[in-house]
Amino acid sequence: MVISVNTNAGQMLALQALNAASRSLSVAQLRVTTGLKVNGPQDDPAVFAIAQNLRGEIAGMTAVKTALSLGDAVVNTAIDGATAVSDLLTEMKAKAVEASQSGLDAASQTALHEEFTSLRGQITTVVGTADFNGKNLIDAAATSYNVLASVRGSVIAVSAQHIDVTTLALQTASLSDATQAATALTAVSQAIATVSTALTALGTSAKRIEIQQDFTGNLIDVLKEGVGNLVDADLASETATVEALQIKQQLGVQALSIANSAPQAIAALLKANNGG
Repeated sequence: MVISVNTNAGQMLALQALNAASRSLSVAQLRVTTGLKVNGPQDDPAVFAIAQNLRGEIAGMTAVKTALSLGDAVVNTAIDGATAVSDLLTEMKAKAVEASQSGLDAASQTALHEEFTSLRGQITTVVGTADFNGKNLIDAAATSYNVLASVRGSVIAVSAQHIDVTTLALQTASLSDATQAATALTAVSQAIATVSTALTALGTSAKRIEIQQDFTGNLIDVLKEGVGNLVDADLASETATVEALQIKQQLGVQALSIANSAPQAIAALLKANNGG
């Protein structure tokens, strides 16, 4: 082996090995720190690109899931309102039946009429406050509501259900006498049927939204698992790799030290020759 003070081949080889070990150690430590084996396109361009596309899909579906949750709240608010109206109509029907009997004294007739009117006013209050995020599906001005259902823009259309007292033809109903009470009874019975139909329609829409929510949530989980399979690091393996590379780095430092000391042999040789 040629020994030279100008070119130290051993030192260069040892330095290359040390640099390689240091680079590998940095990569392994980053994987342990982030939990990812692909932290950027420099690690694996193709896998990183695929993972980014999937992350975009996840972001879009997460937005859809948020829209579905909002739609679910709007529809369920309408259902709660319609259910309350149905309960109030049931009470109104009972009052109308009582008031329609002949021979009822004037005081009782008046009391029943006032209770009936109060219940009707409560319907107006309920319908007017069945609002979520500025959307009411059961008042007189209600319009259809489209709930975003997919990243491609498909929607679940929820039809408005007008169940205000005017639409139900109860705005002039009266229990002032038995004849008017009988007429009111017919109107209330029809209103109960109308509200039941509205509840059926709203319930059907709520079920569709719930099914889509579950499907979207499951799809997001599948995509997240797919991204994880592509880019997640095996932490047990990477931790073992870090330990091995740390030892390799230490050995590289020692090898470099040995290689750097090789030219000193020339000084020792010259000293021996001078002494001779």
